[in-house]
Amino acid sequence: MESLEIVRKFYDETVAYEWERLERHKVEFEITKRYLNRYIKPGDKVLDLGGGPGRYSLYLAELGCDVTLADLSERNVEFALNKASELGLDLKGFQVDARDLSIIEDNSFDYILCMGPMYHLKSEEDRAKTIIECLKKLKPNGIIFVAFISSYSFVWDYLIRNPQFIMDSERKPELNKIVEGTNFAGKGFSDNFYIAPKNVLPFFEQFKLEKLHLLNSESFLYLREPELLRQEPEVINAWLDLAEQVCEHEDLLSMAEHIMYIGKKVK
Repeated sequence: MESLEIVRKFYDETVAYEWERLERHKVEFEITKRYLNRYIKPGDKVLDLGGGPGRYSLYLAELGCDVTLADLSERNVEFALNKASELGLDLKGFQVDARDLSIIEDNSFDYILCMGPMYHLKSEEDRAKTIIECLKKLKPNGIIFVAFISSYSFVWDYLIRNPQFIMDSERKPELNKIVEGTNFAGKGFSDNFYIAPKNVLPFFEQFKLEKLHLLNSESFLYLREPELLRQEPEVINAWLDLAEQVCEHEDLLSMAEHIMYIGKKVK
């Protein structure tokens, strides 16, 4: 099965699990929302590309934004549209391959969220093609939010879930990626691409973008997230406030599960 079909099948079969993911990982969700809120206002046109079952789409629709969800998984799109209907929210949605957005009018969105495609596009050419497509659809001075999975992420995941994975000879090459400091493309929760933190900014140098932010979407909280989320809301929010203040510190990028680049389209 081709990589694209593997990814599509994975998400078609895990809609509920994906919908619940940001409940399990509220730190990523909350910090990302704080950055979205810095820029996106009611009435703005937003494309949520690779938005899955629509957590961010629905959040922005509730704020009064004009939101379109586009995703590789048709079942995710259907779920999001049904959820929007249940909540009385206006949401448009359709199935699409992020590498070809020709069905969308150019220069039509104030903001584009590309927080999903980079997790699975294993070739540099496909990742670049997706960003180029996004920039075509952004208005002049529009802003793009692009998320990556860090090459350190599965190391933290192994450490949390099962430290004995360090003894598994089949997993050793993956774990050694943090020694080598290189990107990694291969089998993860689906067909995945993991980027070395130091390679994020160089990737964007080929595009007409002005960098606004580069952040660790979990800041320093990822390894203690389950314990944190058992605390009272005011305690959680206090830690989130602190985490937000330092999440752009370069020395925290290696602690990230997800890395977010935010850039403005240059005319």
